Amino acid sequence: MDILIIKEEFGKQILTGKKTWELRGGNTKKRGRIAIAFSGTKKKYGTVELIDSIPLTKELYESNVKKHRSYGTWNELKNIYKNPYAWVMKKPEVFEEPIDYNHPYGAIIWVKEKGAFYQ
Repeated sequence: MDILIIKEEFGKQILTGKKTWELRGGNTKKRGRIAIAFSGTKKKYGTVELIDSIPLTKELYESNVKKHRSYGTWNELKNIYKNPYAWVMKKPEVFEEPIDYNHPYGAIIWVKEKGAFYQ
């Protein structure tokens, strides 16, 4: 299973269903259930279904604040990401206890986990 590495504040919002769009600087072709890990913890906190990756326009960004929960301006986002995308997620499931995983050196966005996923 693929593990998405994300800042804790945003990961918590995704896993509680408050945030359904994760803003990133590029497209992803990954689809299906992925794990969510918080940056720097080497722990998975739950899973979500990654169902789409949408190239963002100014209009989409500004009309979907409740989905991405980013309160900066479109120009501020474009200063961070030249080609911003919304990675669309649904059906979050939170683990009762975080699960350790092997985090390879240098992994920043994704980790590919091998073997059994669930305890």
